[in-house]
Amino acid sequence: MSARIEATGVTVRVPGGRAILADASIAVRAGEIHALVGPNGAGKSTLFGVLAGDVTQTAGQVVIDGAPIGGIRSQDMARTRAVLLQENAVTFPFRVEQVVRMGRAPWARTEASEDDDEVVAEAMAATEVTAMAGRPVTSLSGGERARVALARVLAQRTGALLLDEPTAALDLKHHEDVMRLIRQQADAGIAVAVVLHDLNAALAHADRVTLLSDGRVAATGTPADVLTAERIEAVYGQAVDVFPHPVTGVPLVVARRVR
Repeated sequence: MSARIEATGVTVRVPGGRAILADASIAVRAGEIHALVGPNGAGKSTLFGVLAGDVTQTAGQVVIDGAPIGGIRSQDMARTRAVLLQENAVTFPFRVEQVVRMGRAPWARTEASEDDDEVVAEAMAATEVTAMAGRPVTSLSGGERARVALARVLAQRTGALLLDEPTAALDLKHHEDVMRLIRQQADAGIAVAVVLHDLNAALAHADRVTLLSDGRVAATGTPADVLTAERIEAVYGQAVDVFPHPVTGVPLVVARRVR
């Protein structure tokens, strides 16, 4: 499959010269979920920001559909890729439907805007926030806000989704619902890059995984090839066991604990 978003040899340095991301390469392909995983401070958020076009690399190249990301107008970027950040603070009491409808802003004054009502309704139904349509978003729980933010991103209707920890604030049911929804987006041909802390979610749902450590790509490939017990222990500093689920056969990561 073709890469919708591709970074090659990307380095990001902070003032003073220290590299927080060094020589990182990744391809996010249409029809695939590509998970970015790694311990805190590994460089996941920086690489995510580079892929989204929100962080400018010091060296290397990032392209979207073959075009250098730095030369794409902001409105065209918004029609090409949608970004869900970890923090989705809405301090004004906008109604839930209004927040979701903000995802349609890039398509204003285009033929696509004729579908706004239908697209917004579909996005709200998919994330199970329809019943909250008239509520102020400031009255919602953290998990409810996270689902509204995801609905806004889905309403944007782009060919690529970049999602930073979309399940972090969710309960068990909604965690699985959101991962299934992301799977549906990929199966429909969308390119998905998602930052995950949950290694089991990456093993269960991702097509490809890029594991970061100390600002570098430690490994990239299929989840089973990348997330081995030996590599996880080396990167995270925590002994684990990786074994197949007794029913599904999907690999599970369990921390090794001594009583």
